[in-house]
Amino acid sequence: MTITFRTIHLTKRFPLVISRGVHRGSDNLFISVTRDGLTGWGEMSPGGSEGAATAEEGRDAIQHFFTPQIAQLPLQDIHHQAREAKVPPCALAALDIALWDWLGKCAGLPLYRLLGLGLPTTPSSVTLGINPPEVVRERIPLLLDNTGIRSLKVKLGSPEGIEADKAMFAAVIEATRKRELLLRVDANGGWSLDEAREMMTWLASREVEYIEQPLQEGEEHLLPALFKDRKLPIYVDESCRFAEDIPKWADVVDGVNLKLMKCGGLTEALRIVAVARAFGLKTMIGCMGESSVSISAGAAIGALFDHIDLDSHLNLAPDPATGVSLKNGVITPNNHPGHGAQLIDAE
Repeated sequence: MTITFRTIHLTKRFPLVISRGVHRGSDNLFISVTRDGLTGWGEMSPGGSEGAATAEEGRDAIQHFFTPQIAQLPLQDIHHQAREAKVPPCALAALDIALWDWLGKCAGLPLYRLLGLGLPTTPSSVTLGINPPEVVRERIPLLLDNTGIRSLKVKLGSPEGIEADKAMFAAVIEATRKRELLLRVDANGGWSLDEAREMMTWLASREVEYIEQPLQEGEEHLLPALFKDRKLPIYVDESCRFAEDIPKWADVVDGVNLKLMKCGGLTEALRIVAVARAFGLKTMIGCMGESSVSISAGAAIGALFDHIDLDSHLNLAPDPATGVSLKNGVITPNNHPGHGAQLIDAE
C-alpha cells in the first residue's frame, strides 16, 4: 500500500471566535492510500490539543508509524497499534478515514452501507461564533437563508464575561424570532462553575436545548455539582476524547460529543457510540476545521447520533473537496463507494 501527502490551506468564510481564541483557517493534511488500483482519502485538521499542531507534525507521525509491515494488518489492528504508538489523534484520524474509504471501495459499497447503517436523518446545526450583537444580526441571515438549516449552535464563553454572553444571545433571539430554529449553546469551557449555573438557568428560560462543555477541560471534578439540579442537559466535548473516558463522567453528564480529529477517526468513533449507549448517554458528532473529506466520513456514521454538528465545510472559501450534500438541513453522504469524497483537482 502506498501513501501520499498533500497540505492545503483552508480559509474560513467567517472567522470562528470561541472562548479560547480566533480561527481564520488552517493548513490541513490530506492523505491517500492506494492498493490494487483503489485509493482511499483521509484528512487531518491540525490542533495542539489533538496531538499535532501542524500538518508537518501529522505527516511525520504517519510516515514514521505506517510501515509496510503495519500496512498489511487489519484496520482494527492498525488503529490499536497507532494508539499504542501514541500517533497524534488528528493524524490517526486522517489515516483511519483513508483506510475506511479504501475498504468501502474494495467492497463497492458506500461506507454507511458497509457499516450496516442507513442515511442520516438528523439535521445538522451550523455554528455561530462569539461576536458582538451587531455582527450577530448581520451574520445569522448569511448562515441560514436558503439553506434549510433548522438548528443553530451558538458559541458562548466570551472572555468579556457572561454579561457579554447574554447580550450576544439576546441578539440571537432577536435575529431568529421569525425562524423555526432549534438553539444549542457551546461554551467551550469558558465558564466557572458559578457562571455555568447562572448561564444554564438563564438559557433554559430561553428554550435552549442543551449546553456543551460548560466547564474547562481539567475541571471535571466540578461536574457533579453542576449536574445536580441542572437546568439544561450537559454534553461534554473536550472532557471526553476516547471511549475509555466515558465511564469517568457517565453519571454526571447527559451526553458526549465526539469529533473524528479528537478521537482518531471512525474506528474509535464507533467505540465511543457503543460505550455511550451502554451507559444510557446521548451522542453527538461535531467537527473542527475540516473539508468535505472528513465531513463525508462523519456523515457516513451520522445515523448513529442524536445530534449532529457537521458544518465546517460550509464555512470554507472554497471547500477543496466534494462529497456530502445539504438536503433539508441534513448533511447527507453520496452513494459512491467509500465515504464518497475526494479533492476536486484529484477527480
